[in-house]
Amino acid sequence: MPSQGVKLYVQDKHVVLDNGILQVTISNPDGIVTAIQYNGIDNLLAVENQEADRGYWDLVWNLAGSKGTKGKFDRIEATSFEVIVENEDQVELSFTRTWNPSLEGKVVPLNIEKRFIMLRNSSGFYTYAIYEHLKEWPAFNLDRFRVAFKLRKDKFHYMAMADNRQRYMPLPDDRLPYRSQTLAYPEAVLLVDPMETEFRGEVDDKYQYSCENKDNRVHGWICNDPPVGFWQITPSDEFRSAGPHKQNLTSHVGPTTLAVMHSVHYSGEDLILKFGSNEAWKKVFGPIFIYLNSLSDAGGNPLSLWEDAKQQMRIEVQDWPYTFPASQDFPQSHQRGNVSGRLLVKDRYVCKDYIPANGAYVGLAPPGDVGSWQSEVKGYQFWTRADEDGYFCINNIWTGDYNLYAWVPGFIGDYKYDVIITPSAGYDIFMGDLVYEPPRDGPTLWEIGVPDRTAAEFYVPDPSPMFVNRLYVNHPDRFRQYGLWERYADLYPDRDLVYTVGVSDYTKDWFFAQVTRKNDDNTYQGTTWQIKFKLDCAANETETYKLRLALATAHAAELQVRVNDDGKSPLFSSGQIGKDNTIARHGIHGLYRLYHVGIPGNLLLEGDNTIFLTQPKSTSPFQGIMYDYIRLEGPASSNGNKKP
Repeated sequence: MPSQGVKLYVQDKHVVLDNGILQVTISNPDGIVTAIQYNGIDNLLAVENQEADRGYWDLVWNLAGSKGTKGKFDRIEATSFEVIVENEDQVELSFTRTWNPSLEGKVVPLNIEKRFIMLRNSSGFYTYAIYEHLKEWPAFNLDRFRVAFKLRKDKFHYMAMADNRQRYMPLPDDRLPYRSQTLAYPEAVLLVDPMETEFRGEVDDKYQYSCENKDNRVHGWICNDPPVGFWQITPSDEFRSAGPHKQNLTSHVGPTTLAVMHSVHYSGEDLILKFGSNEAWKKVFGPIFIYLNSLSDAGGNPLSLWEDAKQQMRIEVQDWPYTFPASQDFPQSHQRGNVSGRLLVKDRYVCKDYIPANGAYVGLAPPGDVGSWQSEVKGYQFWTRADEDGYFCINNIWTGDYNLYAWVPGFIGDYKYDVIITPSAGYDIFMGDLVYEPPRDGPTLWEIGVPDRTAAEFYVPDPSPMFVNRLYVNHPDRFRQYGLWERYADLYPDRDLVYTVGVSDYTKDWFFAQVTRKNDDNTYQGTTWQIKFKLDCAANETETYKLRLALATAHAAELQVRVNDDGKSPLFSSGQIGKDNTIARHGIHGLYRLYHVGIPGNLLLEGDNTIFLTQPKSTSPFQGIMYDYIRLEGPASSNGNKKP
């Protein structure tokens, strides 16, 4: 029997898409998803909510010159509706809000078009949006934009975002004031009297379910009766801001599922989109796919729906870029280009030959400074990983001007190819062999950690028994537990961390974050960590040693470095750095920072030496630094001071 084609029903206040598998109801002309009917459930969305609070695009914006990351919330409500495509194989709808000067100061100065697509035989629907700022329009700031779906709390209780990150979740009612205790910030609560006793004593916090863009392909919820899955699939990162390692929210108690296109989480004000009054901009976000699945076998395990969702995700990734979006602003595959090449590393203190950049992250992003891709928020980015021989291929690139950027696990710093690259539609660019020379002045005398841009290799303590999320007990992501910043004072009650090179083990003896210390009067004091090491022979007093400090994140911190005297003026100060807020949000990295501190040889002694790392100011428990990697290099002429 032939399958039902896609049907469109236009009503006064709603439009309905129906392909015989599901029905999607969208408000007219607002463009907000009010109902999704599937597998015998009349509406998968939160029926107890107002229609405008079920499935929607939203953003947060502010006037130019505004400080901080807070702004005006806008659940984008369109003002006009248009049918773009209507046939049995596809229906594509457009919901548009057009800006004009009479709205200045009241509505974000953007033309916004939201589109929805339903295909024949497809168990789901697609949505994407086009944002446009005209050159003559006012300046403004854009903090966040995303797609949100709020599901029925009586149906969806199991959340999944990875093979080892899935669980039954508390109810939103469990977060109510009389059932929970708010912790250090509103998002984190201790479940005191939950409706389901199995959650009593657990912490719930949406930031515990954040994910890097590169790993954020599919997540969602499962209903047991009837067995139904609701999944958000993002097949490409090209439209997301700040590169593959940017962390964003996914799904959390609600039950809520998010597709975050841009946010300042784990980065702070550095990632606010700031538009000038003479700046034209246009960008396509999506499409993303909302996928629904169910069990054909009545006796099957509902949790197997996760495996099917992963398979569907792989199909969507393989099909990218999609051929069906009707907007001329979304280029098809033949309108895109490809860039390939090979990346090698040159570090004569590691190997006399070129080293293949095994596993390097290689990407194209708008032209900028070295490492600027991690705070690039307006353009498109295209990333891949090099193979074990350093070869890479970046496919389906929008035409335009880019720099090629990379970083290589195991080596500090960032690579940038200085010549502008301009992919053309349908053409391949072969870059040949590219060589990255990481920062290096002399041989390694000692090192702490692994240069991988995270603090994951360092010691992450168990949480207080009072503040446990059971998902992360004996889990590789143990850093996602709540309140780990307070464990530092528990482990070092009387004095700060002291690390002895050649004796200490950074996996056990280097706390994952240099945080503040909480005093008995609820104030906070700075901390000073010590690195003790020996030099086998006298330092060359006329030459300079180099201390490399790679930071995985920083929040409202200042890093001071002193050598062999904790009381004198610092040899180096970073000044105040970072608004990443990674420590509070259970991340293990934020924005990467790299500092190079020259140590005059006359400051070093034959025998015992100490480097003091001080965070002097202290106003918050979340203030601090996570180190990625620390290395001391001898001068280029050094050969006597061997690595311990």
